[in-house]
Amino acid sequence: MGKTITIDPVTRIEGHAKVSIFLNDDGEVSDARFHVTEFRGFEKFCEGRSFWEMPGITARVCGICPVSHLIASAKAGDAILGVQIPPTADKLRRLMNWAQIVQSHALSFFHLSAPDLLLGMESDPAKRNIVGLIAAEPELAKRGIGLRKFGQDTIRILGGRSVHPAWTVPGGVREPLSEAGRARILEGLPEAFETIDIALDLLKATFDSFGPEIRSFGSFPSLYMGLVSPDGGLEHYDGFLRVVDASGEILEGVEVEHHREMSGQLPGIDPVRYRDVIGETVEPWSYLKFPYYKPYASDRYAGMYRVGPLARLNVCTHAGTEKADRELRQFRQLGEYGHPVASSFHYHYARLIEIVHALERIQQTVEDQDILDTFVRSKAAVNQRVGIGVSEAPRGTLFHEYRVDEHGVLEKVNLLIATGQNNLAMNETVKQIAKAYVHEDSLSEGVLNRVEAGIRAYDPCLSCSTHAIGQMPLHVELVDAEGGVVDEAIRD
Repeated sequence: MGKTITIDPVTRIEGHAKVSIFLNDDGEVSDARFHVTEFRGFEKFCEGRSFWEMPGITARVCGICPVSHLIASAKAGDAILGVQIPPTADKLRRLMNWAQIVQSHALSFFHLSAPDLLLGMESDPAKRNIVGLIAAEPELAKRGIGLRKFGQDTIRILGGRSVHPAWTVPGGVREPLSEAGRARILEGLPEAFETIDIALDLLKATFDSFGPEIRSFGSFPSLYMGLVSPDGGLEHYDGFLRVVDASGEILEGVEVEHHREMSGQLPGIDPVRYRDVIGETVEPWSYLKFPYYKPYASDRYAGMYRVGPLARLNVCTHAGTEKADRELRQFRQLGEYGHPVASSFHYHYARLIEIVHALERIQQTVEDQDILDTFVRSKAAVNQRVGIGVSEAPRGTLFHEYRVDEHGVLEKVNLLIATGQNNLAMNETVKQIAKAYVHEDSLSEGVLNRVEAGIRAYDPCLSCSTHAIGQMPLHVELVDAEGGVVDEAIRD
């Protein structure tokens, strides 16, 4: 005769979802589920289109990180053409991707998570949002908006607009960077560096007051996956897939011997082999698929892995830039016994470190005189029938796989999105938080917000809808087995 608590909708995330929490006869949590309640169908309606159109089409998957889909799609197109893009085009794509890391992570931290972190989990829900943060910390909020603007402006300088720029294409990019554009990017960097330093200090100062949340917000053993460079460094555009376990051991190496000779270590897995590494399953209660590490197929929870900033910092050996490496050393002290950092609460810290790294890489790249070279696109026809493009989106590793006919018309499309790869971990996180905080007699606003905040730590992107401000709508009911409402919490 158990009961169910439903949180619908989950607020301050991108898209639409709900949470169900199941109580046993003793009023304790027995299970919890994170339901994605929408369906979009990009993989099917792209069939029959030309692969040349795909960067522009798939960018519409996301209004927050369209650059991720532009890049993964263009890279799949590069593979179909069978071309090596010009070196300057490679640098320009990376530049836009780092700019996207900055703007998306700034949005996640300042707009979506800072209200919880700086105003408190128990604060008034009508004020626990970006408007409330502006009222309480106007200078910080202004800086956060400015940091995101820097990323957006850099994307606009490169691609002509900040959302869905039709710039990254199979073979390279459409237009080179101008001298004036480079000067504008360099002009905005000093303030961006100042803001991220302030944000890092503020976040680290909260750790002592969030001890229970750090222990319960997705703190469990799992695998981690992300791209690394040939020498094992932090990578967002290209490289090898690396999977490590909860102790930090690399689970697979690469079979290409010359990379081993170059780096002195095993970088990882060729991304075109992603199907050998990742399996997918479905559940009837969610539209979001459940990817898992395929070699552990006999127990998909043993194959549960995390992607995104936390995972990327756990799988790399170094960041490769001065300030980010300094923060990475501090970050790694949060892992127990030298193991990877396990608490998903520290996705917030990982995002800020990645902003530092992206800003440093942006500065290095725009100061390179070659960035102004005008040869930015290689041209060819269809030379391969299958193309796979992989890049690191803000939320984790993104895969685009296209199968085309001899004319380049798409016969099959597979998109493996970062949020989906975190699905098992998000469900486990909801359950862990619910077990720690939810009891039959403790259905409080702060408890419910913690359940949502655990999901927000992953910054899930479900449909990339716009964000509401002000007081968030929420209706939670505690229902007995006969369907009677025995308790409820309503937020209009």
